[in-house]
Amino acid sequence: MPDTLPRWPPGTVTVLATAAGAPHAIPVSTAVRAGDHAVLFALAPRRVSLARLRTDPRCSLAILAEDVAVTAHGRATVLTELHGVIALRLDVERIQDHDQPTFVMEAGVRWRWVDDDARERDARIRAWLEELAGERRPAAPGS
Repeated sequence: MPDTLPRWPPGTVTVLATAAGAPHAIPVSTAVRAGDHAVLFALAPRRVSLARLRTDPRCSLAILAEDVAVTAHGRATVLTELHGVIALRLDVERIQDHDQPTFVMEAGVRWRWVDDDARERDARIRAWLEELAGERRPAAPGS
């Protein structure tokens, strides 16, 4: 088991699985590393996953990208709202490493936004989460 979260490329599609009730998993494009044992991500207020996390904060986040294959297990906490989404923090209690000597992760899910507004919104949300995580300096006023 790795001691800390690996780094992954911005926009990597991760898979969030919530624990309340029957298994429920959704793709999330906004996951941002927030230190060795935390991940920030955003969900729309109407997401079933958000309601489930408010009921039971236990969850896992599978992260699959080039040279990265881990699942972060822990508890999610609602932080704040901005850009019409809710920011959450996953405090990682355990990191499950899926690395095996028999394969290499060459890439994550290949995807792209087909709507310009959605692409720009996703980038703004990730930038905001990076600022919250301390992984990026705040933009200068007027930029």
